[in-house]
Amino acid sequence: MTQTTAFDWRSFLLGWSAEWADSLPADEVRGEDDESARRERWLGFEPASEERIVAAERRLGCRFPPSFRAFLTVSDGWRHAGGFVWRLAGTSEVHWHEDEAGLADTFEECLDEDASPEEVAAARVWRRGLRIDVESDAMYVLMDPEDVDAEGEWAVYSWAGWRAAPPERYAGFGAFMRDMHREFHALRANPADGGPEFVNDTTRRLDAQVDAARQEALCGRWEPALAALEEAAGYGRPRAAGLRDQILRLLGRTYMVYYDGLVADRRYAPELLPLLVAEHAAHSYRDDSTLRFHLRGADEELMSSAYAMLARVRAGAYRYAPGGPFGQAVERAREQARWGDTDGAWGTLRDALPLWEPLGPDHLAPLGWLADPLLGPLFTEERGRELLATPRAGQEGERPAVTAACDPEGLAWLAEPDPGNNRRCYRFVLVEDVAPGDLPLLLADPDDEEGAVREPDTAGADGAEDGGPEGTALTVPMDMYEARQRFRAGRTRFSSFADRALVAVGRAGDRWSFAFDDEPGRFDGERFVSPAVAASADGRAVVVWSGLRTSFGEPYFHLSVARAGAELYAFTYEGGEIRRSGRIPAALDPDRFFGAVEDAAAEGPLLEAIAAEFGVRLPRHALLRGRLHRFTTCSWTRPPRDGETYAVVWMR
Repeated sequence: MTQTTAFDWRSFLLGWSAEWADSLPADEVRGEDDESARRERWLGFEPASEERIVAAERRLGCRFPPSFRAFLTVSDGWRHAGGFVWRLAGTSEVHWHEDEAGLADTFEECLDEDASPEEVAAARVWRRGLRIDVESDAMYVLMDPEDVDAEGEWAVYSWAGWRAAPPERYAGFGAFMRDMHREFHALRANPADGGPEFVNDTTRRLDAQVDAARQEALCGRWEPALAALEEAAGYGRPRAAGLRDQILRLLGRTYMVYYDGLVADRRYAPELLPLLVAEHAAHSYRDDSTLRFHLRGADEELMSSAYAMLARVRAGAYRYAPGGPFGQAVERAREQARWGDTDGAWGTLRDALPLWEPLGPDHLAPLGWLADPLLGPLFTEERGRELLATPRAGQEGERPAVTAACDPEGLAWLAEPDPGNNRRCYRFVLVEDVAPGDLPLLLADPDDEEGAVREPDTAGADGAEDGGPEGTALTVPMDMYEARQRFRAGRTRFSSFADRALVAVGRAGDRWSFAFDDEPGRFDGERFVSPAVAASADGRAVVVWSGLRTSFGEPYFHLSVARAGAELYAFTYEGGEIRRSGRIPAALDPDRFFGAVEDAAAEGPLLEAIAAEFGVRLPRHALLRGRLHRFTTCSWTRPPRDGETYAVVWMR
């Protein structure tokens, strides 16, 4: 409901008038009307009597909404409502618009069959609205007699062509005037050089509100803090937007989040600058010169740091490295995340939050990790809320409930359709008692320089230590899209026989590591050679290749298990037939899964059985959204035999 009779119009308008008068530069040239208003400290006019109000209502054939009536009893019109309406109508000038601006057809033609009631109302107000603007910067202000709330308030619509936006709706005249007062403050918050300092009861109240909101946020009470900061930022109060934007970023907002007033401050740049730079880098169409605009007030040294950081972010080489005990926890979390344990990494960060120390009084939470290529993918909106609700920086308070894990147990999630329904086929190797960083020693083809993944240019970067262990073929961590692009970049030779997999590596549970390929080539059972034997030098190795939901050819599924360089058992399901070897455990017998149900329905139960047999799991969040080390394996197909033909294509 809108605020009407309880609102003290006289105090509100007197305070606004005094603030306006005090904000005027002494040497400013003003018209006679404005100069009179300044001397009298009153932007309004004489009050309208009840008789005058009733006469206007009779002339127009309506009763004014309560808030407009109450306003008129204090001032019959108004000057300088916000920054672009120079005079509002009183009883003698208010009139029906009746499309005098000729805009009704234009707005109504833009309506389509799916237009919302709000869009329809905004389009039709031009024909039925009561116009209350008299002088403005091409701004129209109309009250809608058919958009009425339970208290009899008429919605107010304002529109200006130069705004390139739909009409803005207010719940009533009171709401409109309060927003114009806010707009006045926002435009005067940063006076020009030589202008009087803009300080008054409203600014003092809001600045105290910002201080209290900061304390609330650090105690974990982020929701009331955000509401208070939103209000203060709307009035243009210093610090409010920078504090608010820190909360918004942890809620997943990036659009129009610039940390104004703080990002150019050297105290906060180590945490806030990476976020601004990373958001800029995420939009390739943006010209790098626009970064300077969002760093207004930054000196040349800080701008130079920003461009250097931009290069590191684009190369995937930025590394979040705060100091102190929290920084030590960050390092542990990065190590967990780099091998796929994103739930464990988040738990490490979460548990260390009470140890976090702000860089200054206006630093609300650790934020730089969001730009880190390994830690950033840990973020979900639920985790952002959990962080915000956790007391930190030495503050006391109740800790929030722990958010649910992102990774399910086992392997069966692979059988679930992904959002784009793209994961129809996949293959992976599980290796026991071998660290993930050592998998290339067992599975990579040392002679395949042509198939290697191209590294990003990280010359001079501070994150080069995120590469794989020395002497291995592991890349720096990258997501699946980056890896595919670099895998294909610069390749000039393609063979119809070689089937080398681009795999992501990580931990698959206690004692197990994985190498996962989410985009395998076509399965050829006649030429397929399982890498299980090569991978099993120090323990067991398991190979799975699933295409039960393939859209090309017959559905298929392969499982093979080896130990100490020898195959233990294997089976391949293809074209409705099963080929098997060795002594297959009863829990994995393919007859349990195929024949009685559709092929695709067997995938989940079969993956569950494999996970239970070996005690393994694959990290869904890291594989789909994270960044992992990668390498190119040896071919999963045998070399051509005598008399077999194949093609090799060179591209120049």
